[in-house]
Amino acid sequence: MPTELSYWEKESFFCNYDAIVIGSGIVGLNAAIHLKKTAPSLKIAILERGFLPTGASTKNAGFACFGSISELIEQEEMIGIDRLSALIEKRWKGLLKLRNLLSDNAIDYQCLGGYELFKNEDNFLAEIGVSKIEHFNLLVNDVVGSNAFALSNKKISSFGFEGVSTLIENRYEAQIDSGKMMLALIQYAQRLGIGIFNNCTVDRIEEESKRYRLITKNENFFCKRLIVTTNAFIKDLYPDIDINPGRGQVLITRPIKDLKVAGTFHYDKGYYYFRNINGRILLGGGRNIDFKAEETTALGQTEPIQLALEKLLKTVILPKTTFEIDYRWSGIMAFGKVPEPFIAEILPNVFCATRCNGMGVAIGSQTGEDVANLLLNKL
Repeated sequence: MPTELSYWEKESFFCNYDAIVIGSGIVGLNAAIHLKKTAPSLKIAILERGFLPTGASTKNAGFACFGSISELIEQEEMIGIDRLSALIEKRWKGLLKLRNLLSDNAIDYQCLGGYELFKNEDNFLAEIGVSKIEHFNLLVNDVVGSNAFALSNKKISSFGFEGVSTLIENRYEAQIDSGKMMLALIQYAQRLGIGIFNNCTVDRIEEESKRYRLITKNENFFCKRLIVTTNAFIKDLYPDIDINPGRGQVLITRPIKDLKVAGTFHYDKGYYYFRNINGRILLGGGRNIDFKAEETTALGQTEPIQLALEKLLKTVILPKTTFEIDYRWSGIMAFGKVPEPFIAEILPNVFCATRCNGMGVAIGSQTGEDVANLLLNKL
């Protein structure tokens, strides 16, 4: 039997929005916050399909990074030095925006440094990475700071790694608590008077005279302007958007006594990543084992990737330490042919921001602001 709504409920909760944002991840929340701070009179709501933000914002590893050496090498080959420089600046400024908006304490920001490790059999890749240190230091100098990258092989033994020959450090890389970040963003948006509706999947969108109707199983919402920030899930509403989903599988150990690992770590061109969180090792990645299988919006784990993660733990990260896996999860990212996010007006007064390419923590705040500005320019 359908729910009966009162006149008050329909008028106050479902109608007359100046803007609705679909998706309450880091991009969607930042878009709504920027809209409301810039134009306080706007009536804004956020619709979220999950009980909590569904996708990657609360599922990631909490890396406050702008790219490892190997990732930057690949991206420079893809888009050239000028576009890469602009992208790094967006990532770095996005992190600064996030920190300034919420405070370092609220998101548990810790600048412990980041490291890219190369195993003994990766000597050729290591040599290329080391040869590029000066190049990328010059590239990020004016935006991030001087001498960002350095060779730090002396730290290999202090972390307890085995089979690692080369370690490249990024002294500006940091880590955050993704759960605290998202909780703080949600609370910030609510304090501004932005309504957030959870468990509210938008099934389809219909254009009406001077407004849009958003059909959900709960009731229809109406707004003048719309921002879609559902990342990989955007294809459910607009299938022609050129993005591919990418599932990131993650596991976390039980607490380990006297854990030596400190900082954020990248391996195999960033396809693997791990860190220490409250005396545990959080390790994720491995989608390069089977790109096609991981090109999905279905949450879950697969045996080949989980075995690869456990092998990396046993042989490289914790070779002399007994550990137990506490639990596992996955998140859904969105990727494209270029590493920049896709931010555009795709229909009159319908804007989208998607394709964070696994860098949502770094670029999410800036991406949210950028798409909000597209809407504000149409007011």
